[in-house]
Amino acid sequence: MISNRRLGTFRLSTLTRPLYWLYERRLLAAIKREGKLPRHIGVIMDGNRRFARMVGLDVAAGHDYGARKAREVLDWCLSLGVTHVTLWGFSTENRSRDQREVEHLHSLFAKQARELLQEPRFHDNRVRVRVIGEIGDFPAETQAALRAIEEATRGYDGLALNIALGYGGREEIVSAIKSLLQAKAAEGLDLSTLSRNLTADDISRYLYTAGTPDPDFVIRTSGEVRLSGFLLWQTAYSEFYFCDAFWPSFRKVDFLRAIRIFQQRERRFGR
Repeated sequence: MISNRRLGTFRLSTLTRPLYWLYERRLLAAIKREGKLPRHIGVIMDGNRRFARMVGLDVAAGHDYGARKAREVLDWCLSLGVTHVTLWGFSTENRSRDQREVEHLHSLFAKQARELLQEPRFHDNRVRVRVIGEIGDFPAETQAALRAIEEATRGYDGLALNIALGYGGREEIVSAIKSLLQAKAAEGLDLSTLSRNLTADDISRYLYTAGTPDPDFVIRTSGEVRLSGFLLWQTAYSEFYFCDAFWPSFRKVDFLRAIRIFQQRERRFGR
């Protein structure tokens, strides 16, 4: 049974769909005329649970809708020619949620990885996948599915897709510094010498995203105006866009409007 609220939303979207289609076309034409695109887009996919509550679904269904939206957004990025995308799907703090929700998310990650591997457009566009974060506590089946898609796409040279799972920005920086210290110690370098010569580039080489350009542009949905630890090191000079829509409700027109706003900004990099 569809609630009156949901029915009203459906009727409104049916009536306004032609207008949004025209608006999308105008935005896309303007984006193509400008030509300037973010090289690397980071996306904080927020609002699955609130979307589910809003439309009368359970939390698991909200995450399922969110997973489908992630596939849509990946298609939009491919169509525009964006070369790097990082999607944040599961934070270190998310581990403390209800166990049934966490288990559903683990199963969903495995399911999505297996489905992507079977999708022709994914291979036709040579999308290379890298999982960033700590997934050692994920179920073995989920880890295997994620490692399989990494391995299958390792040699691809198309869009580079980072999927942030078990990810936290502070944890990433701590991990990078630990790895740096261990590597330098193995080379016989003493701590005093290291501290005198240490640079930001040295630390960057040990981040999860090593070898990937820093994000030019970060989009967060659900109306929250904060990073919540997303790519803390890498976003020093990123442009940000905060959208009120919950992640499953994020439309192509919202995405294109965000890209258009990015094009209109002047990036100064602190200068």
